[in-house]
Amino acid sequence: MDYYTKNAQEYIEKTQSIDMTTEINKFLEAIDKIGTILDLGFGSGKDSLYFQNLGYEVYSIDPTKEFCENGRKIGLTHVIEGCAQDIDFQEKFDGIWACASLLHISSEDLIQTLKKCKNALKQDGFMYASFKYGEYEGVRDDRFYNDMTLEKFVKICDKSEMDCLESWITYDKQNRGNKWINFLLCK
Repeated sequence: MDYYTKNAQEYIEKTQSIDMTTEINKFLEAIDKIGTILDLGFGSGKDSLYFQNLGYEVYSIDPTKEFCENGRKIGLTHVIEGCAQDIDFQEKFDGIWACASLLHISSEDLIQTLKKCKNALKQDGFMYASFKYGEYEGVRDDRFYNDMTLEKFVKICDKSEMDCLESWITYDKQNRGNKWINFLLCK
């Protein structure tokens, strides 16, 4: 939290140009209709704004006050200052978008968070989540990271009662050398 509070503007500027077209298209194809989306850890707000401009009703949640202020400034309709671990929605969303946000949650807490996401999804709802690829769990670069592999995530999904439909590897689009693992889940 402290890292994002101190570096909010730099983070917003740095992430504005990241192209997530492939990931967004897979997610929206799964949802297959205009409906409601929860963007967990929305950061700069660019993905929330994209979904909103397509006609989705988007709820954007982030624990960083500066990101929430920016979200309101750029025109996001439903901005909530809060943590993914604290959501308490019941069958409200057709989709949940968690792009590089759940990677800051410990494996133990991630199980409970995914259970809350499952509850927040409508029947046959879908969820996208991405993590840095690997086994590491701990503090790196002034932030807590929970890197992920397919094997590790499948075990977490089993405990959270979410189904992992698909996973794929991507590489950092800003040439920082990061390898990412992406997941499409369903309730």
